[in-house]
Amino acid sequence: MLATEHADLAQQFLRDADREYEADDIFQASEKLWGAASHVAIAEMHRRGIRAQKHAAISQFVKRFADEVEEPILFAWFKAAEALHSNFYHGWMEDHQFEENRELVNVFVNRMLELTSPN
Repeated sequence: MLATEHADLAQQFLRDADREYEADDIFQASEKLWGAASHVAIAEMHRRGIRAQKHAAISQFVKRFADEVEEPILFAWFKAAEALHSNFYHGWMEDHQFEENRELVNVFVNRMLELTSPN
C-alpha cells in the first residue's frame, strides 16, 4: 500500500466509525477509530521509509513524530486510539469514555493529515 492509500483509508475508517456508532456498535466503532489512527501514522511512516511491522513500532513512531513537530499532545491523542483498540477486545469503556476517546482520535487523525499532507 502507498502512503496516500493509508491516509485515505484512515479517513474511510473515521466515516465507518461514525456509521458503526450510529448503529450502536461501540465495539466496531472502537476498532475503526483505532484503524484510522494507526493508518494515518503508517502513512507517514511509509513516506519516511519506515516499516510498520508491529503495534509497538507505530506507537514509538508517533511519540518520535510528536516530539519532532513539538506537539506532544499528538501522542496523548494516539493513546486514546490505543485505548479504543483495547475496548474492542475487552468492552471496558463507559459511554462517556468512548465519546471522549472518539473525539480525540478524530482530532489526532485530522491533525496528522494537516501536518503530513504534501503541499
